[in-house]
Amino acid sequence: MKKIVNPFIVSGKIEPKYFCDRASESANLIKSLTNGNNLVLISPRRMGKTGLIHYCYDKEPFCDYYHTIFIDILHTTSLREFTFLFGKSIFEAIMPLGQKMLTSFVQTLKSLSGKFSIDLVTNMPTFNLELGDITRPALTLEEIFSYLEHADKPCIVAFDEFQQIAHYPEKNIEALLRTHVQQATNTHFIFAGSEYHIMQEMFMSSAKPFYNSADTLELKAIDIQVYTQFVIEHMKSGNRIISPDLVQAVYRLYRGNTYAMQKTFNDLYSITDEGTVVTIDMIITAINNVIDSKEPMFREQLSNIPDKHKPLLYAIAQEGEAERMTSAKFVKDHKLASASAVQYATTQLLNKGVITKLAGKYSLNDPFFALWINRLYGIKTLQQLLTD
Repeated sequence: MKKIVNPFIVSGKIEPKYFCDRASESANLIKSLTNGNNLVLISPRRMGKTGLIHYCYDKEPFCDYYHTIFIDILHTTSLREFTFLFGKSIFEAIMPLGQKMLTSFVQTLKSLSGKFSIDLVTNMPTFNLELGDITRPALTLEEIFSYLEHADKPCIVAFDEFQQIAHYPEKNIEALLRTHVQQATNTHFIFAGSEYHIMQEMFMSSAKPFYNSADTLELKAIDIQVYTQFVIEHMKSGNRIISPDLVQAVYRLYRGNTYAMQKTFNDLYSITDEGTVVTIDMIITAINNVIDSKEPMFREQLSNIPDKHKPLLYAIAQEGEAERMTSAKFVKDHKLASASAVQYATTQLLNKGVITKLAGKYSLNDPFFALWINRLYGIKTLQQLLTD
């Protein structure tokens, strides 16, 4: 039986033939790091930062001449958790490289002496540490950076969702990390983040430790024509036909959000047979399938938002992209309490990561959450949103 490969990948490693464009972005990322710089990579969530990093890690010269390490710190809440995940990620990256590398790593982390165990079958160290084993995170962090400094090849370390360190209870995290990064000569770093206002403050404010310490690459939406051709060609390779107008309607619906587009076309591909000519009703079905799968999560998320903030959330969901939200017109059009109430709710929703601000415009971080709100309260139908 012939294996059906869905070309619209939404998770895991993406083979080059299923990776859409990003030629200039990948070239700039590789150029910056191989020329001895660190890099700040900023984009809205789900725009493809993670995929781009892994795509570059698999390309020369990274794949041959560097140790590459990727760490997603989105769910960390303290320096201890950051240090634990940092160490674990390095251990897992070097595990395939053999006992010498692992033994060197274990011996460098003197603050954890006696915490590692040895696999009786392979006689190799195993990372079975628990968070509580990190009793002196600042010291352990120093040892981790020391290990990277003495690694046998140059290292590239990517911290995904780096803005999370701004929420740690410790007050000196940025200065502490900046000191280690500044002293590193064998390692270069990618600081990827999706909360633009926090990342901008970290790296572009002269009052902050990381000011002017890295090149900046802003990851924007893939060009609409490029993505349209990408979808048409992969649909065609699966003996399916879709018009440019329909692809671009989906693109505009999500404002080029890579994940949302890929997720929609992934489902569309799965519900259509070979020989299908795609219609707008099929696209609506695919989008509703995705929303349905996420509905329990959305209900939970909405229940955790204070009632006084919900009217603004609904207004942004209705607009898709909202601007000048404290203006008298916006407040009146959406029947909001007052400009001051909008300002307060905006700050709270930004801090919780529910909404994002880019180029003066506000939108929900998850496009499907916005569509679910529109559907739930009968604000706008998918037919309307796709044809607006």
